[in-house]
Amino acid sequence: MASDHASAELLGAMSKLLITVRDVQLRLEVDDVDLARSVHAKVADQLSDYVLPRLVQLDAPLLTVVGGSTGAGKSTLVNSLVGELVTESGVLRPTTRSPVLVHHPDDAEWFRPDRILPDLPRTDVASNDTYALRLASSDKIPRGLAILDAPDVDSIDKGNRELAAQLLAAADLWLFVTSAARYADQVPWDYLRQASERSTSVAVVLDRTSAEAVVEVRGHLARMMTSRGLSDSPLFTVPESPVDADGLLPDEAVSPIVVWLRELAADPDARRMVVSRTLDGAVRHVVLRTHDVGDAMDAQIAAAEVLHGDVDTIYRKALDTFSTQSANGTILRGEILARWQEFVGTGDLLRSVEEKVSRIRDRFVDGVTGKRTRSTEVIEAIETGLQMLLVEHAEAAAEAGSRAWATIPAGRTLLDANRGIGRASRDFRVRTERMVHDWRQSVMEVVRVEGADKRMTAKFLAFGVNGIGVALMIVVFSRHGEGKEVGGTAALARKLLDAIFGEEGVTDLADRVQADLASRAAALFESEIQRFLDLVESPETIKANQDVLRESARQAEYARHSDFLNGEPTS
Repeated sequence: MASDHASAELLGAMSKLLITVRDVQLRLEVDDVDLARSVHAKVADQLSDYVLPRLVQLDAPLLTVVGGSTGAGKSTLVNSLVGELVTESGVLRPTTRSPVLVHHPDDAEWFRPDRILPDLPRTDVASNDTYALRLASSDKIPRGLAILDAPDVDSIDKGNRELAAQLLAAADLWLFVTSAARYADQVPWDYLRQASERSTSVAVVLDRTSAEAVVEVRGHLARMMTSRGLSDSPLFTVPESPVDADGLLPDEAVSPIVVWLRELAADPDARRMVVSRTLDGAVRHVVLRTHDVGDAMDAQIAAAEVLHGDVDTIYRKALDTFSTQSANGTILRGEILARWQEFVGTGDLLRSVEEKVSRIRDRFVDGVTGKRTRSTEVIEAIETGLQMLLVEHAEAAAEAGSRAWATIPAGRTLLDANRGIGRASRDFRVRTERMVHDWRQSVMEVVRVEGADKRMTAKFLAFGVNGIGVALMIVVFSRHGEGKEVGGTAALARKLLDAIFGEEGVTDLADRVQADLASRAAALFESEIQRFLDLVESPETIKANQDVLRESARQAEYARHSDFLNGEPTS
C-alpha cells in the first residue's frame, strides 16, 4: 500500500532546512545582493508553500495551476474545464482579483490555511485582493484534483507577476496556457525553462488558435518544447471557438484536457507519479539554490569583516592615543598644570620635602585650609581635562568610523538608516563624567587604604588624602612625559609620594591607578564601538550561519536520495 506521507528523515531534513533558510539574513548591500535575496526568498517560499505541505500529505489532491500569458484565455479555459463559471476573466489589464482554487467539496480540508500556501489568506467570495486565495467548491470537478487560476506571468503589475511565480512554484502540475499570438514570447519560456530545470510536471495548452494556424503553430511550438527539455510534456490545442451564454467553450474544444485530468485524478498511481516527479525536482532544486544562497553569504562575510575591522581599528587607535596622552604629560598642560602649581607652589614643595619633618609640618599645617581648598580645584581641573580628552577622541573616532563605512555600499546603506552614528552617543558626556568621577574616587580610596598606617606623619597631615591623591594622579599623567615643565611637575609630585610610600610603593600605586583608568576608558569606548557593531552581524556569526545552512542542504540532499531513489514517498 502506498504511504501517505514522506519518511521522517526527509520531512525532518526539509523542515530543518526551512528553519535554517529563514534564519539567514542577507542584510548588507553587496554586489548581486538583490539576486541573492530573490533566490533566498524563493527557496523559503518553495519549502513552505509546496515542499513541506506536500511531503506531509502525499495523497492530497493533485494541484494543477493554470498559468500563462496575458490574454491567453486562462480563466475561460478554467471555467470550461470545470463546466461552470468559477472564475471571472478580466476585461482590463492587469486584472486585479484573487486567484481562484477550484476543488471538489469533499477535498476542502486539504486547502485549509495551515496547509498548502499557508501565507495566503483564504476567502470564499470574489475579491479584488490579489493576495487572497479564493476557494471555490464544485462537485463538477473530480475528487483528487484541484485547479488554480493564477495571474498572468507577464502582467504589467509586479504584484501579479510575483504571485503567479509563487503559485506556479506550489503546483504539482503546470497547465501552461499560451496562444498563437503569444507562444514565442520570452517570459512564458523563462517559466517553462524553470519547469524543465526543476523537473516539474508540465502540460502546455495552445489556446485560441485558428484552424488555419493550428498545424504550423502547433508544429513550431512542439519543436520549441523539445529543444527546451519538454518533449515528454503533453501539448493540447484548443481551437478558437465561440463561448456559450455562460462564457464556456464547447465541450469538444476542451474534452482532451478534461479527459486527461480526470484520468489523472482517478488513477492514484499516475497521480503519485506526477507528484513524485515534481516533488523530487522541487527538493533537488531548493537544495541547489540553498547552496547558491550559501555562496552569496561569502560577500556578506567579506563586507562584515571590512565594517567590523574598520571601526575596531579606529576605536582601538583612539583608545591607544588616549592612553598615551594620559601618561605623557599632554593632559597636564593648561588648566591642570596651573592649578597644581598653585597648590604646591612652584619649587617650594621640592625644597620643603627635603627639609626636616618638623619644618615641613610647620610650613603646611599653617596653611592647611588653603591647601585643601586648592586640592579640590586641581581635582576639578583633572576631571574636566580627562572628560574633554575622552570626548574629543570619541567624537573623532565616530566621525572616522562613519567616513570609513561610507567608502563601501554596505556601510553607506547602514549610515543612511542610522543617522547620527557619526557622532559620539548622546549620553557619552554624562557617562564620561561618571566614569572619570568614579576613577578619581577609586584613586582616593587607594590612597586612603595604602596610607592607613601613615596618616599621622607630617606629610600626610599636611596634604591629606585629597592632596596625596592629586599628587598620585600627577605622577600617572606624567610618567612618560618629556619636557622641562612636565618633568619638573612630575618630580615635585614624585618626591612627595616617595617620602610617604617609598619608591617601590609609589611605582606600584601608579601602575594600579593607571591600569584602572585604562580599563574604565576601554569599557567606555567599547560601548561606542558596539553602536557600530550592533548594526551588522559579526563575520563569525554569518560564517556560522553559512556553515549551518550548507550542512542543512547536504542533509536534505542525503535524505532526498534515500527517499526518492529508493521510492519511499511513493512506495
